Amino acid sequence: MKTNWTAVEKRQLVIFALVAFALPYLLGILMGFAYHAGSNVKVFPSAQMFYPAAGAILALLLTRREDKTLPRKFYFCFLAVTALMALCAIASAIAPSLPWEGVSNGVIMAGSVLCWVFYFADGKARRTAWGLRLNRWVFAAFAVFVVLYVARLALLSGLMVLIDPSLAASESSSGVTPLYFTIMLVSMPLNFLLVYTAFFGEEYGWRGFLQPLLQKRFGLRGGILVLGVAWGLWHLPINIFFYSPNTWGLSVLNQVVLCICYSVFFGFAYMKTRSIWAPVLIHFFNNNAITLFADPNAIQNQVLDWTSVLLGFVALAVLYLPFFASKVFRSGPVVELPFPAEAQPTEAAQPETAE
Repeated sequence: MKTNWTAVEKRQLVIFALVAFALPYLLGILMGFAYHAGSNVKVFPSAQMFYPAAGAILALLLTRREDKTLPRKFYFCFLAVTALMALCAIASAIAPSLPWEGVSNGVIMAGSVLCWVFYFADGKARRTAWGLRLNRWVFAAFAVFVVLYVARLALLSGLMVLIDPSLAASESSSGVTPLYFTIMLVSMPLNFLLVYTAFFGEEYGWRGFLQPLLQKRFGLRGGILVLGVAWGLWHLPINIFFYSPNTWGLSVLNQVVLCICYSVFFGFAYMKTRSIWAPVLIHFFNNNAITLFADPNAIQNQVLDWTSVLLGFVALAVLYLPFFASKVFRSGPVVELPFPAEAQPTEAAQPETAE
């Protein structure tokens, strides 16, 4: 059943929008100047990944000040990492001769380690209440996505053979050796532990915070569609100045369709597992799987064409939109934070070292 937002929820949405949308669009102007000056703009997309969760966390901290269930240690650590990433992005445009990409990578890795420390220090009850608890269903959802990801590559390749065999040949000539593939695959788990904050940065904002609010207002399926469009348009500065500067219009269209289709599966995974770690792991694999099959730099300065974009739409729709028929989208309920905790934490709650 669709319901209107409460006054508190409207305040939360305003705070979230200022951080998650206004900030990257404003910094996108600076990113544009840096791009046209020939500077390295890679720090801007990395920093932008942190803003949605930062907006959600600020909204919760400012509107639920008396709530003792909030994992404040983890939240404040994440906000500090976000602030440092934003400063690195700004500095990379002002002083482009300095190695800001390396600095930002160091911030992400050090920040991820510190966030793990505070994640456990906040205790199991707080993690449970705010969707931060890991469970076995997370790995099941992740495994399903991996199968779908490989199926999408196979389907897309098959469609390209049917439409234009020469296009399929050019797409498959990645030059990735078996040794390189093995090294990148084996290193993925460690890589995740050291960079997960960037993917948490998107997913805690989109799935953990915004999805339930949009589903309450627009329905279980309608909320997902609105979220997909918003998530796609959020990428606008990255599409224009990083992904595909020469064909950015197609890039934006491709991004919106991709985000709608992914929002269906990511939302399904979050609602089924009731854990933010499901979409975080899935998002990490999606973004890093390119290192298994191609040069990771291939995501920058892409030149898109209508044929590949339309074939991509078909593959996405066939594999991900059917999840709209699942029970979680038919009858709910909306998966809304905080969850009922197993035991409400108190000020005297002791930190834990393991799930």
